[in-house]
Amino acid sequence: MERSSEEGAAGPDDEDADLAAGWILKPGRSEAEEVEVTSACNPLKTTSQGGAADRSTDILALRLWRGLVHQDQEQSERETGPVMSDGQTEVVEPEREASSVSPSSLMDTCGPSISTLPSSYSSMHHHANFSSSSSSSPTLSLTPPLPPSVELSAVLTNTKLTLDVYLGGAAVLPLLWGSIPGQLRGLRYLTLGSEDKPGLDGALDVLPHLTELRSLTIRGHRFHDSQGDPLPGLLTTLPTSVSSLSHLVHLDLSFNQLSCLPSCLLSFPVLSSLLLCHNHLSALPPDIGQLSSLTYLSLLGNELVSLPPSLGQLKALQTLDISHNLLQQLPDEIGSLEELVKLELCHNKLKQLPENMGSLLSLRELVIYSNDLRLIPHCLNKLPLLKIDVRDNPLGQPPTPPPLPPTPEQAERKIPELHLGFNQHSFCVSSAGCHVFLPGGAELLFPPGCLVTAKRLEWVEKRPERKWVWLEEHDILLSRPLELRPHGITFLKPVEVCVPYRRKKRREVVVQRFDGQSWSTLPTVLRRGSESHSSHPGGRPARLACCAVRQFSWFMAVSRPIKDSCSVTPTGALLVSSSDPGIKLHFPPDSTTQTRTITLQVLQVSVSEVQSLCGDPQASVSPLLCLSQTPSIDFLQPIKVQVPLPSGVTGHTVDMSCLHLLHGDPSAQTWTDITSQVSLYVTHLYAIFYVTHFSWYWLWYTTQRCVSGVVRKVYQRLKQFKVQFLVLQRKTDPSQVMLQCLPSNKVDGRVQSLSEQYEGPQPSDLCDLLEGEQFFAGFERGLDISTERPDCTEGRLCFVFYSSLKNLKEVYICPAQGQKGPVRGQVSFYRGEIPSNLPEEVARKRKGPDSQWLATLPLRLPALNSENNFIMEELQHPPLNLGDPESGYLTEANLLSISLQIGQDWRVIGINLGLSYQELDRIQYKYRDNLGALVLDMLFLWARGQRHAGPGAVSRLVAAMIESSRRDLADEIEDIVSIGRRKYSESLRRVGLEAESSSLSETQQ
Repeated sequence: MERSSEEGAAGPDDEDADLAAGWILKPGRSEAEEVEVTSACNPLKTTSQGGAADRSTDILALRLWRGLVHQDQEQSERETGPVMSDGQTEVVEPEREASSVSPSSLMDTCGPSISTLPSSYSSMHHHANFSSSSSSSPTLSLTPPLPPSVELSAVLTNTKLTLDVYLGGAAVLPLLWGSIPGQLRGLRYLTLGSEDKPGLDGALDVLPHLTELRSLTIRGHRFHDSQGDPLPGLLTTLPTSVSSLSHLVHLDLSFNQLSCLPSCLLSFPVLSSLLLCHNHLSALPPDIGQLSSLTYLSLLGNELVSLPPSLGQLKALQTLDISHNLLQQLPDEIGSLEELVKLELCHNKLKQLPENMGSLLSLRELVIYSNDLRLIPHCLNKLPLLKIDVRDNPLGQPPTPPPLPPTPEQAERKIPELHLGFNQHSFCVSSAGCHVFLPGGAELLFPPGCLVTAKRLEWVEKRPERKWVWLEEHDILLSRPLELRPHGITFLKPVEVCVPYRRKKRREVVVQRFDGQSWSTLPTVLRRGSESHSSHPGGRPARLACCAVRQFSWFMAVSRPIKDSCSVTPTGALLVSSSDPGIKLHFPPDSTTQTRTITLQVLQVSVSEVQSLCGDPQASVSPLLCLSQTPSIDFLQPIKVQVPLPSGVTGHTVDMSCLHLLHGDPSAQTWTDITSQVSLYVTHLYAIFYVTHFSWYWLWYTTQRCVSGVVRKVYQRLKQFKVQFLVLQRKTDPSQVMLQCLPSNKVDGRVQSLSEQYEGPQPSDLCDLLEGEQFFAGFERGLDISTERPDCTEGRLCFVFYSSLKNLKEVYICPAQGQKGPVRGQVSFYRGEIPSNLPEEVARKRKGPDSQWLATLPLRLPALNSENNFIMEELQHPPLNLGDPESGYLTEANLLSISLQIGQDWRVIGINLGLSYQELDRIQYKYRDNLGALVLDMLFLWARGQRHAGPGAVSRLVAAMIESSRRDLADEIEDIVSIGRRKYSESLRRVGLEAESSSLSETQQ
């Protein structure tokens, strides 16, 4: 609040006095930008006898000058459009129609010494140098080509040379180079007209020597003929020697005769603004992606029919104007322009937009009027801050003419589909492409031509172990790591890799790739899977997170708070959160001397949960801001941060003594109250504060003392998930135990779905676990794990908790050495890695303040009989009949007879009957020494499952036998069923005859 009052205390006279001393605010620039005004710009300035400037006269001249500048600026904006800033360069959008001489150029004529400077010291330094240099060469004649009244100071200032104000002015550049080459070598800003061919050719010969240039403008349409028509520019190309301008940031070649992009343009490493409006470009070079620093690209009014895929490599691009061209479609790679804020596509021939445009999360303005669009893709609906202009499009209308049906040749070109099973971990892809569907819902789309010859590829799902998974703070793993092999293969076209995931509200989903050393985030498009392929039979297609890659590696889907980022240059920037537009970061000019990448994440926090955790029913919090930057150094000027006030608090009701700004250190996991250390004030809806270092910031409104300690505890609790543990035994085999850890809201549904096959104790009490936290399960009090597993050590099983995954393992247990009879043991869960020696007192502990111990559940293992089988209370195979009266029965005796003939084919038959690999493995382990019992258990397990499967069970059994190459058993089953069906018909006939005879006898009586 004190900061605002101090700033508003300065009167207009003081402001003008300061400006008269040499500084003004240039129209179209930010308020903090400093602009130099030399004596050549102010003809009314006088000097007193002592050599000092007359202050009153300076103020009067300054006010007159400022009024003229504002008038010219308003006229310039009406005719030429907005003025943009990039670096220290002025970017003027070319006029959409022919216009007269730019008012901005006239302003440069009246005030030729206006130039942007980084600091007041350098401004005064250059001011003095220019004053001496300009006065040292008054005899240099510029006539011709310029009029006799034009002096050197009218076109040349300290670092700026303006030669597009006078027709033929480009011819002055060779003249100046021959006279004052030393002064021209320091030029940073140069504007040339291109209507005079001889003068332009001479100027192009001088350009390679001006190696300090930052901004170069060579434009036509600066002058008009006697009929009032604009004169066209005559530039057709640039010499290759111009590539020596390695510091060029801004280049404007609008209104010329370019038919192709000059190759030397691709050699400018720091070029950020490129204007090629109103030329004759029909195509862009395929390697235009080399302009990696480009933030502004205007191709307005050309003859472009298509755009190269490499356009998607312009990662820093923020504004793209391709209006008034001949585009019929956009490349899919346009979805990779992550920083794109404005996209203009009006007056083209576009019939559709790419589906992956939904990944342009920074896009705020889309201009697509006057095209042939009949449908707006649904992917744009997830960009709530996007403004779209769709005028003059046939939206909703049928195509005209209607599309013709595909020819037989076109139908044959359809990409073949391949559906893989759980045991099929390799497949072949040819040059024709393939759409591969993996178990669980994942999809791989290989376009035609991605391979020259057929290749065999492999896939495997990894366990989400820590060596395969790396998560940032607040990230949530949504899928198992998917490994695609071989890693060294390179595809000629991008292959689409789609990973299934579970939806997370108010968070973004991205695909991350592991290259063997580190994880990186890929441009991601979200969509539904194919209708013919679902991870759950009969259910909706899976949600897929898709990315395009040219090489195979490891991939996984991750959910994270929506991430917004921008590049901050010395001219400043504004970053607005896409998840909460009320959160803004204002970067003033000169807050940095180098370009920085800023990242903003907003974590929404439940106020009710915070109140329950901290015990303050009146507490309220704002969203948590996670700010980071690259490189991580302090800013030169304070950055203005705007954040919404905590819920229920307004600027009229706030008690400033209860408002606390907390600074979080993500590495040390500490929180510090910095309210008294920053400039913090509130408006009606927002709190505003200034910082020079980025980290985490959280606004709290509470009456509690020692806020830092409370916030630290609350934050740790908010990161944790409330979980419960399940320990269940299979009803038919108590030695098979399933252990699972789930968030508490998923436990009831899970227990209900497993109740038919599993039984066990009630789920554990609530426990707290972090995403990616490691824990282990120990079998205690007479129990041990009977198999050797890589994730098992001395009866202790290792887990890593991920809230969106199953966190499930099934093991076989056995009595510990020396145990006889039934065993009443337990399973205990502990935090951390598996210790080498677990203290006995910890193992016995089931309750109490133990930081390692989480929960303990009882587990009972029945005794074994003489045949090494568990003594069960119920019959293992209750009597059953398979089939129905109409189609025939297979009795239990029939099934026993069939089982004796199956032999070693039992596993293949079980797979064709639909049994899972886990069930077959369990049967094989249980009866590993008894083939007859193994086959019988498999067959009866399937038969019991057919009780509720409806009619046709016998037909399914026959089909499975035929598919397993056991035609002999299929024929025997059909013979048995045929005999049974004949006996059934005979019995009906016999019953019918008896009923008929009895009725006749009753009639006779």
